[in-house]
Amino acid sequence: MNTYELDIHTHTIASGHGSHATITDMAKAAAAKGLRLLGISDHGPATAGGGKPSYFRGLPQTPKKRLGIEMLYGAEANIMDNNGTLDLDDSILKHLDYTIASLHPAVKPPGTKAENTKAYIAAVKNPYVQIIGHCDDSRYPVDYHALITAAMQYHAVFEINAASLRPDGYRGDTRQNNLTIVHLCKHYHYPFLLSSDSHGTAQIGDFSVITELLQLADISKELILNSDYSLLKKFLNSTFLLC
Repeated sequence: MNTYELDIHTHTIASGHGSHATITDMAKAAAAKGLRLLGISDHGPATAGGGKPSYFRGLPQTPKKRLGIEMLYGAEANIMDNNGTLDLDDSILKHLDYTIASLHPAVKPPGTKAENTKAYIAAVKNPYVQIIGHCDDSRYPVDYHALITAAMQYHAVFEINAASLRPDGYRGDTRQNNLTIVHLCKHYHYPFLLSSDSHGTAQIGDFSVITELLQLADISKELILNSDYSLLKKFLNSTFLLC
């Protein structure tokens, strides 16, 4: 049985790269790994080959349970500029279960620490953005104190992204950035999310590369939203007081 109950940063064939898996394939893998809840968060249209707006418009009509797994349908939207513009309209995002807002070099080249921080903060001010995507990326220096202040104010959480920490990760040395994030969350007693960022089925629910980091920071499970899927659902429904 998986130590954690959910994984909501995952990608199917609709993301256009790194995955040939369908939503059903992903649900099968999640069930095999003992998860209770799976979220599908394909890349927005600014990513090469990413999901088209019509794909995301259709997700709310997709079955909410597959193979005994509860399903959520969201998006990993691209932050397009320093004003936090996203590549999916609010008219689409408001009908999804959640939105991850991320910076990707192919869409928005890295800026200064001030510029990157401004872009993230502007994005989390969007009421449909609940998760700050892999802001550990060493190519995008960030003022984490300013960002966690905004996250707490606008009801968004950080993710600790396993793909960033894996030996084959391509975001540079992210370990210290992730330690900074979890220490800040611990200090403010503010929850965060573990994400596999699995492109396909292989790494769904696999947070093993994060375990040592959490132990080093002495993080209690009550701060990890993956520990209890009912907490995540309350958070996404804005009924969970985060701090």
